[in-house]
Amino acid sequence: MRAKLRGHHLICLQFYRGEGYNREFVENLEKVVEVAKEEGILVVDGADDVCNHCPYLVEGRCEYKEGADEEIRYLDSLATALLKVNPGETIAWREIEEKLPEVIDEWVEKACKNCDWREVCYNEVRNKS
Repeated sequence: MRAKLRGHHLICLQFYRGEGYNREFVENLEKVVEVAKEEGILVVDGADDVCNHCPYLVEGRCEYKEGADEEIRYLDSLATALLKVNPGETIAWREIEEKLPEVIDEWVEKACKNCDWREVCYNEVRNKS
């Protein structure tokens, strides 16, 4: 069974370091990454296998902060455009890794500067660029 991932998670999970909201959320993230690496990824539109364990997911929308859902949907569309994939398509984890050098500078410029998780992964992002 492939991991179901939304656009921005395709890029952001490449830099995941074991931090998150709570133990259950982190354990789920680890499982999702493992499945994605072993079985591949089904790109989805909206809430995915990560979101489904997030305490801020309310009726399919991110309620992390005001405007979060709209911001996340923008990031999803940016990520899928940069990676040249669409919801409904499948992709291997290694294919995303291979595409990162081509897209990381634009991703950092447009997605990372205002990200609440920047401190968690920024050094990892820079190491891959």
